[in-house]
Amino acid sequence: MMHSMEKNMVAMNKRRFAAGKNVLRLILVLLGPVAMVVPSRADDGVTNHMTAVLSQPLSLANAVDIALQHNGDILKGQHDLQAQYGVVVQTRAIAIPHLQSSGNYQYTTELETESIPNLPFTVPGTEPIHNSWTANIQLVQTIYQGGQVLSSLRSAKLIKSQAMLDYQTIVADSLLSVRVAYYDVLAAADQIVVNEASVALLTKQFEDQQRRFDAGTVPKFNVLQADVELANEKPKLIQARNAYRISKNNLVNVLGHHIPRDIWEDIPLQLTDKLDSDPYKIELPAALATALDKRSELASLRKQQDLRKEGITSATSNYKPTFQVFGGYGARSAQFISDDPAYTIHGASAGAQFTWNIFDGLATKGKTDQAKELFEASKVEVDNEARRIELEVRTDYSNFIEATETLESQKRVQEEAEESLRLAKARADAGTGTQLEVLSAQTSLTQARSTQVQALHDYDVTRARLERAIGVNIMQSAPPVVK
Repeated sequence: MMHSMEKNMVAMNKRRFAAGKNVLRLILVLLGPVAMVVPSRADDGVTNHMTAVLSQPLSLANAVDIALQHNGDILKGQHDLQAQYGVVVQTRAIAIPHLQSSGNYQYTTELETESIPNLPFTVPGTEPIHNSWTANIQLVQTIYQGGQVLSSLRSAKLIKSQAMLDYQTIVADSLLSVRVAYYDVLAAADQIVVNEASVALLTKQFEDQQRRFDAGTVPKFNVLQADVELANEKPKLIQARNAYRISKNNLVNVLGHHIPRDIWEDIPLQLTDKLDSDPYKIELPAALATALDKRSELASLRKQQDLRKEGITSATSNYKPTFQVFGGYGARSAQFISDDPAYTIHGASAGAQFTWNIFDGLATKGKTDQAKELFEASKVEVDNEARRIELEVRTDYSNFIEATETLESQKRVQEEAEESLRLAKARADAGTGTQLEVLSAQTSLTQARSTQVQALHDYDVTRARLERAIGVNIMQSAPPVVK
């Protein structure tokens, strides 16, 4: 008997070893083509794409498109979104049938046997059985679990919706950063033009006063005064150029790119759009109503409130019974008839099972109380977020009104400052004016130009922030209609 068992075990091990070799060959065949693929360097692809961005004119719409594909926060948000979809699958798993399998094999010499002496034959069940094994597969479906099954399906939908709303919030915040960064670059470039013009005019004024001093028509004081004004203006130009470099660095960063290492200071970005003052008409009541209806943050918290409510259902389900049905098929080795592992006993099984946790030491009560308090807290959180959004809209609306009024007040200032400078120069040339009047007029013109640029920048930025606060999609070509 032992010799027969050993032969069977050797044969079984040979079959398993051969099957393992075949599986290994199949894996190598499947993975072989993949293993032969050498991935290209990611840094090279990023550098090439960034070089293409720098070499082409960049509009605001292009910047938005690039950010949607490469911005780090948006890319992370996409992965977080996919991760939440995994939570959705886990949540609704309770409603889907579970297929379970089990099996084991055992060889032992520690067996209790009984023998009957003085018999000419062997009685079945008295021989020692050294080999035993079992294998089962079973399909289990939960029919009722105190309302938790339907609650899990509702929760899965809520989690999926909330994940999408959170992703929309990330996208909206990121694209607002792109718009603001783009406007910062435009404003910094215009400020350079303003300061360069001012330095050029003051340089010309200094050279003119120097020539007149050499001719003996003006005192040395005029030359020194012009030189001091020119020296005071040059740091403003230096600061404007530095702000321009920093603003371009920031724009490239929010677009989701690394700046090439061979570019030290001035990034060769070519922006095609300009600061504009296109009218944007909306009243505060309409802005507040739109924000409370469209802001994804508030909608996400409302989904969270619904999830907390489903949490109460899940907690109280432990008070109720659980009912499951199952069906399966199993096989095992004989326990008394034969020591041959190939001798099997097999068959199908089906049935139902019922469990009811009558008393669990108040654990369910504790979970229920916790779920109810979390639900109440979620309602407070929704109310707090609504008030925060209203405050944000009111603040951004007020800032936009300020920027609009400032821009309106600057429409004719630059023209008047240019005319004032022309008259001051004419008076000085005629001998009826002073150099101080010319320098004062020049300073006023520079201030008017700089204020105009800043007003345009503030108008565009506050408009973008107001649109974000309202919850308007920035890809829309027109503001919401107000009746």
